Formats: sequence, structure tokens, C-alpha cells
Amino acid sequence: FGHAGQEALNACMKDYGGFEHNLQSLRTVDLLEEHYAAFDGLNLMFETREGILKHCARTNAVHLGELGQRFLDGTQPSIEAQLANLADEIAYNNHDVDDGLRSGLITLEQLEAVPIFADNRREVEARWPGLGGRRLIHETIRRMIHLMVIDLLGQTRANIAAAGVETLADVHAAPRLAAYSDALLPRLQVLKRFLHENLYRHYQVLRMTNKARRIVTELFAAFMDDPRLLPPQYQAKAREDKPRVIADYIAGMTDRYAIREHRRLFAVGEIH
Repeated sequence: FGHAGQEALNACMKDYGGFEHNLQSLRTVDLLEEHYAAFDGLNLMFETREGILKHCARTNAVHLGELGQRFLDGTQPSIEAQLANLADEIAYNNHDVDDGLRSGLITLEQLEAVPIFADNRREVEARWPGLGGRRLIHETIRRMIHLMVIDLLGQTRANIAAAGVETLADVHAAPRLAAYSDALLPRLQVLKRFLHENLYRHYQVLRMTNKARRIVTELFAAFMDDPRLLPPQYQAKAREDKPRVIADYIAGMTDRYAIREHRRLFAVGEIH
């Protein structure tokens, strides 16, 4: 359930250390994944784990040793981690445009108010007159992604050259190097504002967000009240740290699975 699920789990865990999705991702690869006989987790390199941990509160960072140090002293992560952060932004912004159009929650007419979409749409229509439907949308979003990636790489190269970066230590000490150009950044901000106002705050999305919070909250409460409702492999772990294990279980659910699990526990007529 995205941010709604995180917020609900964080509220449930407020007396047990809280819940933050970046820390949960790190917990998953460091501890929860079970693939190897000799150790828990995936034994990932520091640089990979650094890229996973995009954000972290200072109160949590103090417990992470070297991995959390940059959140305490204001230094920067590796170039790869910086780029991964912005690549994630490129992916979800463009996916949300596509998803919003597919669902009918936003329209092509509304997106005319977003220059980065409108300009690329006109370029597509000029190149392929008469193109419409999903092909028009796909090609427009494809060009938007291309524009963002090329701009990000070009500006990042320029920033690296201007900062005289030669070593990893230089990267850590420099200001954030991975960035969009001053020309593109305002256009991206218009896109983000549009998505917040027209998609994320759409009444149908808010209804689903409200349902998501209720599902997560009620699942957590049910398992806290009676851990025997957990699957057997979680029951054993819950004896050591019940709230955290329950949060692990819920955090690992897909939307569809969480809805199904809620129905199993609460819906009349569901017996398994």
C-alpha cells in the first residue's frame, strides 16, 4: 500500500521503535532473507546497502555504524547511490502518469497543463501524425524518461568535473553531485505538483488509502492480540520480539495478499 501502509505500520509501531520503509528494506537484505546455510541475509556489499538506505532519521542512524554516519555528519553517499535515488524518482513519476491515464483518474487534456508531458506529446504527434491511444501515451512517456535520464547524466558529469572529484572520499565530502539541470528541475516540479493535486489526492485514491490504513492497522492489532493467528514460521519468531515480527510479516505482504489476509481474519464466511 505504499506510503499509506508505511504510515499505518509506523503508527502501530510507535511504542516499539517505529517503522520506516528504507530501514525495513535494509533489515530484509541483512536479516530476513534466508538463502544461505552459514548466515542470515544476503551478505551484500556496503555500497549496495548504502544505496538501499536513501533516508534515515538521526535517531536510527546512530545505531547503524558506518552505514548511518552520513546522516549524522551531512556527507554524501556514493555517486551510484545518488543516481539510484533519482532513478527511482524517474521511474515512479513516469509510472504514475501512465497508471493514472490507464485508470482514468487523470486525462490527456489535464496533462496539457504539464509542459514536460505536453511538449513531448506534441513532438510525438508531429513525428507520427494520427498516432493515438496507448501508443501515443507510451511514446510520450518513453521520451519523458529519455529526457530525464540524459539530463541527469549530463548535469551529474558537469557537477563531478566542476567539483574536481577524483576519489570516493571526494564524493563523500562534496555537495550532492547527482542532480538535474536548472532548466529541467522546474518542469519536474510542475509534474510532481500535478500528480499530487490530481492523482494522489483524487477521491478514489484517498478512499483506497483509507482502506489500506485500516487493513494494516486491523491486521497488526489482530496479530498482537493473538499471535497464534500468524503463520507457524512467524509464531516461533514472535516469541522473541512480537511487534517487530508482526511488522515484518505485514511489510512483506503485497496489496492483494494483505486484502486477502484481512478477509480471512475478519470477513464472515471466510474459513481459510
